[in-house]
Amino acid sequence: MQYDGAKFLGWQLQPKGRTVQGDLEKVLRKISNQKTRIPVHGAGRTDTGVHAMGQVAHFDFETRLSDGELIKALNGNLSLDCRIMTIEKVHQDFHARFDAVKRHYQYQCFTGNSLLFKNQAWSIPKIDMNELNQLASLLVGDHDFLSFSKYHEELKHTRCIIYKSEWTLDGKMVIFHITGNRFLHHMVRYLVGTMIAVIEKRLSNENYYLLLKNPQKDVRIFKAPPEGLLLVNVVYE
Repeated sequence: MQYDGAKFLGWQLQPKGRTVQGDLEKVLRKISNQKTRIPVHGAGRTDTGVHAMGQVAHFDFETRLSDGELIKALNGNLSLDCRIMTIEKVHQDFHARFDAVKRHYQYQCFTGNSLLFKNQAWSIPKIDMNELNQLASLLVGDHDFLSFSKYHEELKHTRCIIYKSEWTLDGKMVIFHITGNRFLHHMVRYLVGTMIAVIEKRLSNENYYLLLKNPQKDVRIFKAPPEGLLLVNVVYE
């Protein structure tokens, strides 16, 4: 599924406010004429303002509709900033979140002046691609990303395996690509914000390295805004 996160308070249900999960569950209840909740489980719990072009979710649902008819029924009742792209039946034990082996995010920074990218990128005056990629290369491998996350006591550990971490240039759009087995709360935004802080001389290279090698909880570091972040796709075995 795809969604523009600008008008959502993230993926996960909230006591008040609009969420992607909430919209989907409302539509499923309407289609099935059920009063009880039909839980929808997402692969990535994106935050307020974060977008997705390859989010995956699963739900248990009994229907006589074909896959194509079910897509039409869902999209016909969803708002235009949320679209189901494909749907298929899976094994009863499948779980969209826990069965995922890789997730790919990208973060977009725009170095020009354009109102069109206001909702899709972080506006940055200039960027040193060589230095950014030197910083990004240090993230590849198995690391403890406690310093680059919002701390939660219930987490068993804060280690993540990063398979890809690089910056690319597409015209005036500078894109950070990162693929990992899991991501912590706000992790990608903290990584991007801190790398940008280094190239802008607001943080030293040494301190960046120490944050990675000597993990600390609740570190006061830099966080990129949500509008540049995009969940690109989720990989399963």
